[in-house]
Amino acid sequence: MAAVLIIVVVLLFLLLLFLISAIKVAREYERGIIFRLGRLLPEPKGPGLFILIPVVDRMVRVDLRTITLNIPPQEVITKDNVPVRVNAVAYFRIVEPKAAIVQVENFMVATSQIAQTTLRSVLGQHQLDELLAEREKINAILQGIIDEATSPWGIKVSIVEVKDVEIPSGMQRAMARQAEAERERRAKVINAEGEFQASERLKDAAVVIADHPIALQLRYLQTLLELGSSQSTTIVFPAPIDLLSPFIDKKRNGGGASS
Repeated sequence: MAAVLIIVVVLLFLLLLFLISAIKVAREYERGIIFRLGRLLPEPKGPGLFILIPVVDRMVRVDLRTITLNIPPQEVITKDNVPVRVNAVAYFRIVEPKAAIVQVENFMVATSQIAQTTLRSVLGQHQLDELLAEREKINAILQGIIDEATSPWGIKVSIVEVKDVEIPSGMQRAMARQAEAERERRAKVINAEGEFQASERLKDAAVVIADHPIALQLRYLQTLLELGSSQSTTIVFPAPIDLLSPFIDKKRNGGGASS
């Protein structure tokens, strides 16, 4: 009786081990790639509960969530021979779990190497100004090339972003001098345009005053009113020529008669 009991206990223990090793659970974002005696089964398992044959089946879990790949900083020589240090980030996910396991040994390492090589190659074909001003265009080029290279591995690259561009300090000083000179040029152009517009307005005002002399007198009185609004203002104004002209004429006439 004791021997039968021991056998039953051993069988229950073996059955428990079998169930533990046979029953697998895959999360919603996971798939199980099953190799049965070394052969790949047609369909991945999951999500949910499924059963494997112990010893016969071997499962590899594949995560279908988007993976963030930080591309290490790369030393790049731009098309205009400027050395820069650039790093980037890529976002990708696995769309074909079987290809990601069977077609490449380690899809993370392979994708990282492809991203680094593509980053150096693409940025080397652009000038520094394009690298700084046309980020979106360069990001789109990088995403297209990397996605095409990783497509046979069942990987979809959705976004590639150039994060930081480090420029040598000497080049930064040269760019600062260039920007300062550009600002000075714009300031001089704006100043010249302002002088030109002011001269045009003065010319128009002169035409109006020539046609209507009383406008000069009105402007003169308005200026006096504006200056007199402050009590601490010292007003210096010329005498109108019209008021002095009779005295000047009398002086001239008187001088001519005496002679």
